[in-house]
Amino acid sequence: MFSARLATAAALLAVFVSALLYLPNQWWSALLIPILLGASWEWGRLARYGPIARWAFCALVLGSALALGLGAGPRLGATVFAISCAFWLLVAPVWLAMRWRVDSRVALTLTGWVVLVPTWLALGRLQTEPAQLLALLGVAWLADTGAYFAGKTWGKHKLAVAISPGKTWEGVVGAAAAVAVYYVVLSRWMPEWDWWSDARGAVLFAGVAVVSIVGDLFESWMKRQAGTKDSGTLLPGHGGILDRIDSITSSMPFAAALLLYIK
Repeated sequence: MFSARLATAAALLAVFVSALLYLPNQWWSALLIPILLGASWEWGRLARYGPIARWAFCALVLGSALALGLGAGPRLGATVFAISCAFWLLVAPVWLAMRWRVDSRVALTLTGWVVLVPTWLALGRLQTEPAQLLALLGVAWLADTGAYFAGKTWGKHKLAVAISPGKTWEGVVGAAAAVAVYYVVLSRWMPEWDWWSDARGAVLFAGVAVVSIVGDLFESWMKRQAGTKDSGTLLPGHGGILDRIDSITSSMPFAAALLLYIK
């Protein structure tokens, strides 16, 4: 299982990073469409939609994403990111704290839209500066990795046992430490990004790390409500697409929104 997980991760990372760095923005956004559709299909599974409803949800997500991506100006894009931030900073924490079990199809559809569409839009817009997007994705990835290894090594105090029994407060500390080291190293290696080395960069990195944890927990809660361990079975050793992008769905729209104001 571990070898399959490692091989899948290495292959996906190589393809993803190469595409991010070298593809023109239009092709990069097009490459993300199958990922968006796969994640939408998996969301339909977590929301317990029937086949027709799942196809309809995929069409809704794709249609609105393309409309926003092709026709949205800066103001509308900023509004979409603001809606996403409001969800992840205000709604999702309360949802998790109260452990809401939502059965309303309308509520689940709106939630799925807010989780997925701003993510696609943010990844598309941030890729206009590929190295910057890769650095921001690194925050979410390192937070996840630091949390995993710190939790495995020292984890004793559960973070949210009713939502994700494996996550611990020691893991949160590990995530914070990993991101802090990453920020210090990156701010020294990238002097051309002068704003990264001051308080704005620290706020951005800290915010991305925190919001990525919220995204991870939220997807865990959705899976628990659906009674499933993974969002899908597409990726050997990793589960589904949502299992791999849960922290990105929350952190990248947040980063895109914050960058509008701090750069």
